[in-house]
Amino acid sequence: MSALSDFFLTALVSLGAPLFGLVLYLGASGLPLPTSLLVVATGAFARQGLLSPSLAALLGLAGAVAGDSTSFALGRWGGALVSRKFGGSAAWLKAQAIFTRNSRLAVFLTRFLLTPVAIPVNLMAGASCGYLGFLLTVLAGEAIWILGFGGLGYLFGSQWELISDFLSNFGGLALGLALVAGGIVFLVRRKRSAA
Repeated sequence: MSALSDFFLTALVSLGAPLFGLVLYLGASGLPLPTSLLVVATGAFARQGLLSPSLAALLGLAGAVAGDSTSFALGRWGGALVSRKFGGSAAWLKAQAIFTRNSRLAVFLTRFLLTPVAIPVNLMAGASCGYLGFLLTVLAGEAIWILGFGGLGYLFGSQWELISDFLSNFGGLALGLALVAGGIVFLVRRKRSAA
């Protein structure tokens, strides 16, 4: 584990659920922090009686949703700037239409499965989607992430570090498979349109 992870784990035991919510806020806002590790560890620490499971889940969910909302707002502001520069191009309009059509699924899956691309998805959603739909989708996805990953930490208690490593590797694998599948779909569609 890195020194940063060790620092946050020690601070989590000392400062509890408020720190958990703050770190999830900062991570969802775009700072590269070990949030998935902390979610799993929080579940394990709750099992040991070091944290209140319900308070940690509530503050974690509030922090994650607030952070997602912050990066959405950054996308709204930045998207307006990018749109002014590229908004009229056919490529930009096509990309925006594709994302808008699939935005809720993209937002939902990047909360707990394809987490490495959650921030770019939040920024794109801010540039092209309405906030209420984004908020409802984020609430559902973040609840699954916190309860699912935290629940695994709670269930496996002393083995939480192994679970965290597995989930971290699985997230990278899921992203790789999604990119390969997307590439295949793109190539098949391109071949069909050329024929």
